[in-house]
Amino acid sequence: MCMVCQQIMSEHNYTIGRDFFLIGFQDLHDYKILLFICILTMYIMTVSGNLLIILLVSTSHLAQSPMYFFLCHLSVCDFLFSTNIVPKMMQVTLLGGSSISFSGCITQFYVFASCTATECYLLTVMSFDRFLAICVPLRYTSVMDPKLRLHLVTWSWLLGFLFVQITIFLICRLQFCNNMNIDHFYCDYLPMLELSCSDTSPVVLEIFFFTNIIVLFPFLSVVGSYISIFIAIMGISSTTGRQKSFSTCSSHLTIVCSYYGSLLSIYLIPSGGHSNNINKSLSLLYTLGTPLLNPVIYCLRNKEIRKQFYKLF
Repeated sequence: MCMVCQQIMSEHNYTIGRDFFLIGFQDLHDYKILLFICILTMYIMTVSGNLLIILLVSTSHLAQSPMYFFLCHLSVCDFLFSTNIVPKMMQVTLLGGSSISFSGCITQFYVFASCTATECYLLTVMSFDRFLAICVPLRYTSVMDPKLRLHLVTWSWLLGFLFVQITIFLICRLQFCNNMNIDHFYCDYLPMLELSCSDTSPVVLEIFFFTNIIVLFPFLSVVGSYISIFIAIMGISSTTGRQKSFSTCSSHLTIVCSYYGSLLSIYLIPSGGHSNNINKSLSLLYTLGTPLLNPVIYCLRNKEIRKQFYKLF
């Protein structure tokens, strides 16, 4: 990806060797040590929790269950997402800012955006799995077979990483001004476009189009699945049956609300709708909170995960 960008920029006679400078949290400079410790603690918990889920699922019978199979891939995605963003964020926080090469910035954005898209698709797949399990339980085993599970996760990863390549190609064709200071703690496309001297309208239109495909349409699919799930749950006569059915999807619903709540606030609200500080605060919740929420919820609330943990350790 970086080599492609360098080739594109060379063809357009652009400067390749210039670096961006991530400003980070300038307003919190007096609390940088405390903020660094908090970020480091959350990162360790996130990595440990997601690796634990991957270990528990992949080494047990849980891997045969579609729900835990998808959960394992979600943990892999969260691990890649956090490892791509947080280490550089800690350096930016501790030093009060840090430089990053153009190729490094593009690579970070590519992995970040691809993992974001992949997680949107995985959450949609998980909601579809819960829809089948609750709304059509008699056909669940025959429909959600191993072949379909493999196809769903494969396409989630492929589409997530393929769609973003178009954005990367367009960004690499831009020319950037003398000001290379990115008012953020990681390389996101909005702060990068603000530094460009070129016409960014093709990039904005492309990102708007693919944001709907990557974020909005999967979100609407999740909403539609849960509307059907809630209708089916309310049709269950016994209170115990309703509680049991709802408990099977409550963890996933909590993660969906947290993930899409911050994601829609950042990328589907017009850029003038909130300040840079609010945008960075939402991004902090999105990059640190959501990847940590997944293992916390599933490890604390899921009986099968806890049972496998006690069995293994």
